[in-house]
Amino acid sequence: MIVEVADFKVAPESRGAFSEAIARAARTVLASAAGCRGHRILACRESPGRFILIVEWDSLEAHTAGFRQSPAFAEWRAIIGPFFQQAPHVEHFDVVAAT
Repeated sequence: MIVEVADFKVAPESRGAFSEAIARAARTVLASAAGCRGHRILACRESPGRFILIVEWDSLEAHTAGFRQSPAFAEWRAIIGPFFQQAPHVEHFDVVAAT
């Protein structure tokens, strides 16, 4: 398993609309992606325009090749991309410990 962490920055005044858009896109597009085990979306209290998306994937390739190179990724970006103030910062992590 691999964990994707994506850091999104949107205009603070778009917080509500982005929250709804990313939740809808995650529930429909992301959740149906092959290899996607689950996700969490976090909205920052201190920085109203900052969101963190955490996605558990079966493998790095499930995300980078399977999802990002699929038509579903274009659909995902069409829903949430218009809100971005800058390109998201995305990194992948190995789980070292969990409870």
